[in-house]
Amino acid sequence: MVGLITAVAVVAALLAGGAVWLRRSLAAPRRPVRGTPADYGVVADSVRFRTRRGRWLSGWLLAGEPRVGRVVICHGWGVNRVFMLALARPLQQAGWQVLVFDVRNHGNSDDDTFSSMPRFAEDIVAAVSWLRRHDTGDEGPLVVAGHSVGAAATLLAASWCDDIDAAISLSGFVHPTRMMQRWLAARHIPYMPLGWLVLRYIEAVIGHRFDTIAPVTVIRGLDIPVLIAHGRGDTVIPPADAEALARAGPPETTWQVWLEGGHDLSDELAAQWPRLAGFLEQVRAGTASIATRRPTAHYPMESHR
Repeated sequence: MVGLITAVAVVAALLAGGAVWLRRSLAAPRRPVRGTPADYGVVADSVRFRTRRGRWLSGWLLAGEPRVGRVVICHGWGVNRVFMLALARPLQQAGWQVLVFDVRNHGNSDDDTFSSMPRFAEDIVAAVSWLRRHDTGDEGPLVVAGHSVGAAATLLAASWCDDIDAAISLSGFVHPTRMMQRWLAARHIPYMPLGWLVLRYIEAVIGHRFDTIAPVTVIRGLDIPVLIAHGRGDTVIPPADAEALARAGPPETTWQVWLEGGHDLSDELAAQWPRLAGFLEQVRAGTASIATRRPTAHYPMESHR
């Protein structure tokens, strides 16, 4: 009996230690935002707004003149709003009002117990709600855009809101299980049984099943225009994920474009702005649902209207 109790205690200690290691390994590094918008070559107002669990988020609101619509941009894991200025600048120049912000545990926003793709989505919803608070009806379309984990969260947020007009996924993954399998493989952790247990533990912590929140699942239920944009040379999230995600979307509202570059895209977005601008012009004109660009069957060929 004593031996059994000892064995159980040892297993419990190992599990507890593993959980601590996992949380530390998955914690996003924080990169504070230094300086003012002017230091980064943009004209913007500093803003703060509240999200779930009473946390405050920090961001910059870039005015567009004359304003043709609004875009909420969400960064990816471990970076901050500055990373997305490569997209925000041409948007502002084209007349879009742009909100770039830091999600919880990132940039200059408040800490929280952990970060997750659903919490990214909650923060996107908070940003949309903050922008919508004083709507008068002539603001134009409201688009959400995100990169990597932020891209997945963008689609999830769009599935939770009925006042988002379009979504842009940049370097997005198709399913969090695939992402975690790659993460486990890079650390030489076998999927069965350890990796499988890791995934079940993460699901329990974040309060969502991966199959339910997976972009490939979420996009099937979206009835708004969605653009899937991905770098041809992405070695973090393979281009095959973009193909699978685009194929899963409703054919009448799903667009796909290939971008030059890898996963980061921060150095390429400004130069490749015309590849995204066409989609936004269709959204602004209200015709994106019928002027559809379908995904190709095999990467790297590109479809054309």
